[in-house]
Amino acid sequence: MRTEQLEYIAAVTRLGSLRRAAEELRLSQPALSETVRNLERELGVALLERKRSGATMSAAGQELLPHIVDILDAVDRLRAAAGEQHRIRRMVRVGTVNAATVPLLMPVVRKFRTEHPLTQVEVVGAQQTDIHRALLEGGFDLGLVNHLEGDDMPAEFESTELLRGRPVVCLRADSPLAARAEVSADELLTEPLIAMRSGYVMHRYVHRLLEGRSPAFAYSTDGAEMGKLMVAEGLGVTVLPEFSVVGDPLERQGAIVCRPLAGDRVRVLLMLRRRRSEAVPLAASALHDLFVHRARALRATSAEPRGEERGGAGRGGADAPFRPLHIKGK
Repeated sequence: MRTEQLEYIAAVTRLGSLRRAAEELRLSQPALSETVRNLERELGVALLERKRSGATMSAAGQELLPHIVDILDAVDRLRAAAGEQHRIRRMVRVGTVNAATVPLLMPVVRKFRTEHPLTQVEVVGAQQTDIHRALLEGGFDLGLVNHLEGDDMPAEFESTELLRGRPVVCLRADSPLAARAEVSADELLTEPLIAMRSGYVMHRYVHRLLEGRSPAFAYSTDGAEMGKLMVAEGLGVTVLPEFSVVGDPLERQGAIVCRPLAGDRVRVLLMLRRRRSEAVPLAASALHDLFVHRARALRATSAEPRGEERGGAGRGGADAPFRPLHIKGK
């Protein structure tokens, strides 16, 4: 068994296709396919299910994938210990629900690339349920997800609170509701609602806020970024955590604004999650630390009290008055 065989399996799993994996690895597809089959013969297990639409991990492969990831991580640590860290070109994969993209994610990725120019960063927008599944299967190294204050933390992940903020109504600056200091749930029902699809925390939050009532006309979409664009184009309003709106280019340009929800005390926590493992890849650990440091700097300039950085949610700040985050150093 060779290390590159395991790397090839990981690439096919991540990309979902032998062809795409061969292109990324700069191999011919027949050569890659034969290498994978040799590994399957050696292990006595069919790792992949090959279909016309692409290659996916078999059930047996899914069980072995975490072990494959652990082996590759161990190889990275061995190379680093041998003084070869500068030669590591492994990819770090981050899944995100598109929360705090401008104030947090972009500066962190930029700084990471400056400090680790040989390591590629792949950022994938996905629903929270998909991010959790990919973290467990080894498809993502880190995940940025929203979490409602008071909900239980999933035990299978290491969770670090980065930011917290109120859910706010994101609307066009020329909307009649923009003149209000806050927006009620009843007023929210008067506007076309751009909701996050099922699988997002904000979908569950809005459903609970409206107590099962539905707006007269509504859209649904994936992720905050598309939601904000649809608001800017006048299609309706959406509900997002304030840290996903304040500092956004559309907000800075005055195309969108945000208003708090009347009488609502719930906070949304932005959590950084990774699979519990004794072996954490060096690059993923470095990126994790940059997220924590950047979030600490943002919290220091915001009106919300700081949460605690530990395995669960922080405390405090539920009754603080609404003030926008003040973003520095974009």
